[in-house]
Amino acid sequence: MNLPKEIKCVIFDMDGVIIDSEEIHKKAYYETFVSLGLEVSDDLYKSFTGSSTINAFQRLVAHFKIDNNPEELVLDKRRRYVNFFENDPNLHLVEGVEEIIKYFYQNGITLILASSSAMINIDRVFNRFNLNQYFTAKISGADLKESKPHPEIFNKAALLSKVKKENCIVIEDSDNGIKAANDANIFVFGYANKLSEGQTLENANAVIEDFHQLKEFV
Repeated sequence: MNLPKEIKCVIFDMDGVIIDSEEIHKKAYYETFVSLGLEVSDDLYKSFTGSSTINAFQRLVAHFKIDNNPEELVLDKRRRYVNFFENDPNLHLVEGVEEIIKYFYQNGITLILASSSAMINIDRVFNRFNLNQYFTAKISGADLKESKPHPEIFNKAALLSKVKKENCIVIEDSDNGIKAANDANIFVFGYANKLSEGQTLENANAVIEDFHQLKEFV
């Protein structure tokens, strides 16, 4: 797929793209796994990256054949995440992302947030870092029928943007998210975040390591 000749909308993932929260998500997940007495391999955990939390726990329950309610496990993990989020003074935006968000906004480009995180976590991040003013819409995959790698979230993002898909781009750091963008037929930049473990980005239409590289295209 070719880069759009004119970019009118940028659809951002959140965890690992806007905020470096992958590490606290991992801590919260593994605290939950330990509380259940489960030994979750690195490969199994990495396969959850980009999926919604409910999807991850549904798969976990099926994989280990345990009787726990996935919805209750989501709430347990969320409580642990909030504790880390509120008590980690080192939590920060991904380097360069605030500047590129402002750059796009100042150039009249529509910005949409399309994250697998629950809306309560999205709002927590956007309020803490004062990002609401730049975005036209925020979508939580937890509110949709399907989770990434299903394309539903990006199809909805394009619809809310009121921009044709051929004028949209997605920025993702996970293979599940990239597949979702591929299947939505939207050009996707893979962001090589060093904290996003085990992600190949091999199906991205282009890969960037620095958000400043995007200024070449807009």
